[in-house]
Amino acid sequence: MNVNEYSGVMVFAEHNDGLLEKVSLELVGKGREIAKKLDVKLSAVVLGYNSENIADELATYDVDEVIYANSEELKDYRTEPFTQVLCDIINEKKPEVFFVGATYMGRDLAPRIAARLETGLTADCTALDIDEKRNLLMTRPAFGGNLMATIICENNRPQMSTVRPGVFSKAEKKDSETPVTVIEPALKSEDMKTKVIEIVKCAKECVDISEAKVIVACGRGIGCKENIGKAKELADVLGGTLGASRAVVDNKWIDKEFQVGQTGKTVKPNLYVACGISGAIQHMAGMQDSDYIIAINKDKSAPIMKMADLAIVGDLNKVLPEMVKQIKELG
Repeated sequence: MNVNEYSGVMVFAEHNDGLLEKVSLELVGKGREIAKKLDVKLSAVVLGYNSENIADELATYDVDEVIYANSEELKDYRTEPFTQVLCDIINEKKPEVFFVGATYMGRDLAPRIAARLETGLTADCTALDIDEKRNLLMTRPAFGGNLMATIICENNRPQMSTVRPGVFSKAEKKDSETPVTVIEPALKSEDMKTKVIEIVKCAKECVDISEAKVIVACGRGIGCKENIGKAKELADVLGGTLGASRAVVDNKWIDKEFQVGQTGKTVKPNLYVACGISGAIQHMAGMQDSDYIIAINKDKSAPIMKMADLAIVGDLNKVLPEMVKQIKELG
């Protein structure tokens, strides 16, 4: 492989139910930063059927090219046609960097693309940069989040990574729109090994804590599952949602969808209240960009207390009810 034949940064723009996924705009934002460092163009790829509105919306952001692949075979996600079309586009455009969101779709799709293109893939990245040799520095948690590994792919192109949602800032819109290039992939239903018979959506009340403005997070110091109700009451009066450390999730005191940290979700709320959280590096990496941090802990020397804007040394069972009481009195 002649790596010098490859140039440019490309991102896969995922969309669902007629809306761009948030991580797609985060990829565009980070992709632009990487493209500037490499002094190359940034392109974004949309796959779908009658999804012109998605491509047009993407064209209002800071990208140099939008490629829209339109086919009835791309209406619903299937690994095979999506892999085939993206590989064809990559082989034609030859980007040196290709980003995919670390979503359910992206985690299924990216490894297939990497295998077919015979290149490397770094999964679930939380940091990206470029070195002096134009290698992409792809950083991700390793060994359960106990250390961070930075990986490079020197000899193969494109350099591929899936990127954790919520880590990077969304792209900004620009004044002018980027032209959209529409292609019609030569896909035939009879050539596909699978087909979508029916899509059944499960009605489940979920909270996306990565979008929350206020989070009251529980750590091991909360003591027991029953005490989480006290944190929930504080979250309710603040108009926020619960969060949790890995220890609380491992103890099955709360669902994993509420986990904050390197092995959970990255959050950036206006207010983060850490209840009984010691402040392991894996957890703090997922919430360190919060605007204002309040830490409640019996141990005044806990690492989270040094990071906090306001540190309260005390018993959670007394502090949380008192906070709720005073907030209610303030109206």
